[in-house]
Amino acid sequence: MSSPAQTPTQARWHRRARHALAHSLRVRLVALFLLLALAMAATFLFGMQKAFSIGWRDAARPLVVDYVDRLAAEIGSPPRIERAQALVQRLPVAVRISGPQVNWRSHPSNPEQERRWNDANRWKGDEPRLLERTTADGHRIHFSLNVQVWQDQPRVIGWATLAVLLLLTGLAYLRVRRLLRPLDDIRAGALRFGAGDFAQPIPVRHPARPDELGELAATINTMGGDIRQMLDAKRALLLAISHELRSPLTRARLNTELLPETPDVLPARDALLRDLGEMRDLITDLLESERLASPHAALHREPVDLAALAGEVVASLEGAPAVQLRAASDLPTLALDRTRMRLLLRNLLDNALRHSVDAPHPPEIDLRAEGSGLRITVRDHGPGVPDDQLPHLAQPFYRPDAARERATGGVGLGLYLCKLVAQAHGGTFTVRNALPGLEVVVTLPGG
Repeated sequence: MSSPAQTPTQARWHRRARHALAHSLRVRLVALFLLLALAMAATFLFGMQKAFSIGWRDAARPLVVDYVDRLAAEIGSPPRIERAQALVQRLPVAVRISGPQVNWRSHPSNPEQERRWNDANRWKGDEPRLLERTTADGHRIHFSLNVQVWQDQPRVIGWATLAVLLLLTGLAYLRVRRLLRPLDDIRAGALRFGAGDFAQPIPVRHPARPDELGELAATINTMGGDIRQMLDAKRALLLAISHELRSPLTRARLNTELLPETPDVLPARDALLRDLGEMRDLITDLLESERLASPHAALHREPVDLAALAGEVVASLEGAPAVQLRAASDLPTLALDRTRMRLLLRNLLDNALRHSVDAPHPPEIDLRAEGSGLRITVRDHGPGVPDDQLPHLAQPFYRPDAARERATGGVGLGLYLCKLVAQAHGGTFTVRNALPGLEVVVTLPGG
């Protein structure tokens, strides 16, 4: 017969138990302690039983024979039932008398006692029954221990043993949890360091004499400090170079604009101005990306009508390209950084326009409410990108088609800056192939 199906609660409990046993060092240590305690208890009991049982039967045999002879003599021949009853009431024994005149049992309705009549009287298979006597008139008297009076005591001892074992297991769990508590601090510290927050080091217990986990925490703190210094040095170097490049670029652009607009100079002048503009935009994007990538990025929040801001960005696009803007009427007004949101919308639309050459439809920007927040969707109808390149599109300086991107002026920072702007506002940034085209979705939380 098949067993009944598990309830969802039982299935979840089993899954949680298996997951904890497979992934929790604390649970595995407690389980190991419990198994070790059970194995040690079983080994001890088995060993002590063997140690006490060696030779005791041979030593006790004469005493048992003499005592059984006395009990049989006390019952008499022929056996007297009243004497047997008095013997049963006085001693923890059971008596069975069988013969031509008397057939009597002290425990007639006890199946366990019947088993003892057949098995317990024989100590060894090749020996006579030591707890059985035959009287002169042909009656046989069988003796055995009556364990009825001891049935409650083993049960109490068993429950007490189980309670002590569970108590020891609970104490072991608490102790193991205390010993492994530094691992929780190390995990939390590693997550902080991975998120770029190096302000709070991992606490080290007993720093004067740390244990192995304390040494591990101190080592990770040292590593985090080194990483923070390297990141600060890289950021400082990049900011210094970007600031220093702005002045010569400004002078070069001014000198280029002063060149005569003659037919032989004008093409070179325009090309140089275009290259200088790209360098200026690159430096600006680098500075902005470093500011937004900092864990302490400062946003100048103010109530922003995102639909109106998107309309302004579309109207300011160079060459007045066709862009389809859809904005829901119930858009909430959120506290956003207007300058950064303008940058996000402008970069998303520039990216969509760049990949909409010869596309059957213009780029689309859709604004709608999502809960208490906003959802911004920008889609083009171009060729899209291979699926294996989607996870890399928002990485700095990544260009799926380097030759085409250079021809159109992209440097691989546009989508990266959009992602940083969304994350700085507490939102999300996702990219997927819309078939056809590429779709970028930005969500901004409310409140």
